[in-house]
Amino acid sequence: MEISKRIVAIVGPKGGVGKTTISANLAIALSNLGKDVIAVDLDLGASNLHTIFGLKQPKFRLDDFILNKVKSLSDIVCETHLKNLGIICGGDIPGIANLDYNKKLKLIRNLSDLKGDFILLDLGAGASNNVVDFLIIAKEGLLITTPEIPSLLNVYSFIKTMIFRRLNLQFKKNNAIIELLEQAKDFNANPHLKTMEGFLTYAKEIDVEASKSIEKILDNFKSIIIVNRVKSEQDANSGKVIQNLMSQYLNIKTSTIRTIREDNNVQIAIAKMKPVILHAPESLFAKDMNIIARKLL
Repeated sequence: MEISKRIVAIVGPKGGVGKTTISANLAIALSNLGKDVIAVDLDLGASNLHTIFGLKQPKFRLDDFILNKVKSLSDIVCETHLKNLGIICGGDIPGIANLDYNKKLKLIRNLSDLKGDFILLDLGAGASNNVVDFLIIAKEGLLITTPEIPSLLNVYSFIKTMIFRRLNLQFKKNNAIIELLEQAKDFNANPHLKTMEGFLTYAKEIDVEASKSIEKILDNFKSIIIVNRVKSEQDANSGKVIQNLMSQYLNIKTSTIRTIREDNNVQIAIAKMKPVILHAPESLFAKDMNIIARKLL
């Protein structure tokens, strides 16, 4: 059966780029467009999505699901007092950031069963297996960066890590492809595997059908690169750095770039524990978030 809802993962590989603020406000922007939205705080171990909505003591948390106190994720969706928008608050029990395999599979299944037009996953910083795996199950990824070079390179590094893990999971029973992937990780020793184009050339010699599957995975990879805190035209164009790296080294040409302008209203709204879109609906940030929401539609 075809599932109509869209699972969108929001990732900020480098901390402090505004990922959670964007997650909360995008959820509101989509709900304002008449879509049923559930925002899920999957920043395991460092959850704070609920604070942006002003929820100081959530009735339920992800802990309740992880510890089997409730049967399904749908049981812990909290109201936000905003039309069409619910939230699943993150957990803070020790060790939650390192879910074991079975608990992670259960969580992934329940995420897929949530009812709504959009399920937004606010993922943690970094490139842990948990973060990468939750991005893999999403139909689309929003990759948040700021215009600074270290932040841009972190996003590219994250995408590369995600692609390699996706391929490792896909071909875990194909020893020859797995060995080639291992070799490709050390491109200094194996310069012929430095690019995905080179990797595919050798993969075709090993297994033609596998190479076709890899090409399909790369073609189907959808990402939106969001450059946050843009102050100039040069900042706005900085996302092209990632685009070019993805095209040149990973053979991915399906990414798009969106920008969010620098706006003092963001910090003011955060201090008031209120989403920017509600605090200053005519602000630059709010206008840019609404544009991104409409593009997602």
